[in-house]
Amino acid sequence: MEPDTHSSKTALLVLGCPQVPVQTSIALYLISRLKSSGITPIIAGNKAANTLLFVADPDRHYLGEVTDLDRVVAQIVEKKRDFDRCFVFIHNDAGISYAATMAAISKARLFVLIYGEHQEDLVSQITFPCTKIAAKAVHNPLPLKKAIDEVAPWAA
Repeated sequence: MEPDTHSSKTALLVLGCPQVPVQTSIALYLISRLKSSGITPIIAGNKAANTLLFVADPDRHYLGEVTDLDRVVAQIVEKKRDFDRCFVFIHNDAGISYAATMAAISKARLFVLIYGEHQEDLVSQITFPCTKIAAKAVHNPLPLKKAIDEVAPWAA
């Protein structure tokens, strides 16, 4: 699988159910940091997650390509597309499943962002190779932002 050819560096952000409020703000923050580092972010989420981002950024100052999560998984499986980095947002077991899927199908360097009230339990369930970025963040995004800044995945 070749990396995506839309730019020299790409990052896929995998967003699941936006049940935990910090997901949208952290996604926009990460998009900004990636773009500032010359990395093209591509958002792949479910309809609710994508809609929250569209509403939060109606003039598309931060958002670029936004696509359906299942569509991009199919493109990676079919070897039509891949990315340099992949960030999977995790606040439940479904997020772990998506991260494990990305670890298996993509050559991207995998980062998992684990947050929410049960983040410690979720961290312990991740056994595949990845960089774990975790914080007990539900309503306040600052603990997760701090954990992301410490790893600086845009510089990796």
